[in-house]
Amino acid sequence: QVMLEQMQGVVRLELSGCNDFTEAGLWSSLNARITALSVSDCINVADDAIAAISQLLPNLTELNLQAYHVTDTALAYFTAKQGYTTHTLRLNSCWEITNHGVVNMVHSLPNLSVLSLSGCSKVTDDGVELVAENLRKLRSLDLSWCPRITDMALEYIACDLHKLEELVLDRCVRITDTGLSYLSTMSSLRSLYLRWCCQVGVEHGCARPGSARQRGHGGCPLLTTTGLSGLVQLQELEELELTNCPGATPELFKYFSQHLPCCMVIE
Repeated sequence: QVMLEQMQGVVRLELSGCNDFTEAGLWSSLNARITALSVSDCINVADDAIAAISQLLPNLTELNLQAYHVTDTALAYFTAKQGYTTHTLRLNSCWEITNHGVVNMVHSLPNLSVLSLSGCSKVTDDGVELVAENLRKLRSLDLSWCPRITDMALEYIACDLHKLEELVLDRCVRITDTGLSYLSTMSSLRSLYLRWCCQVGVEHGCARPGSARQRGHGGCPLLTTTGLSGLVQLQELEELELTNCPGATPELFKYFSQHLPCCMVIE
């Protein structure tokens, strides 16, 4: 609190690994001038922290939160002003958040353009459907480490999120080629990450999500050399990650260097 009183120019605040920091500390230190707040690995942070943020930061544009004890209730605390101004919400490893929390979030923060639910392991396809139907302005969506997400979620995304440019699906272990085929209709999609999606196979190589520029396929054991070679169709591709892919052979990398000369291939 004393430090922030002396530093009147601070508009972005990050608290990481401050295990002695309590919710009372947030109530005493947050100042209305702060527009971006990141709180991670602070073990005493729970729902009351969101109450403090909602009441004390009326001009909030970005909130990044990693808090293991935040529940669905907290996501209904945001004010109408924040619902208008807040465009970025990252909820990373908020394990207690369920689809009920997603309901609260989409109604309280309808103008989000960036959303991460990475590691929110209780969120299911129904939660993604709520996101797709209500947050049509989304440009970036991170669903990595959400093990209950299936192909159905990708169908919801493809149908409703027409402005989406980035989709992260790392460790979504139930996604298959069927789900990825839905994404091939998304003309806006520029970045697609599928690291360690163990059921993604050969057919995916020919899937063409818009004019994708970045693709991440590390740790996809079913992707074959034949399937991967189909990625040369993506002539606007700028970055391709193929770490820990058995189908990524030296011959394939040479093939990419010939047919995608402007693409950085990460081995």
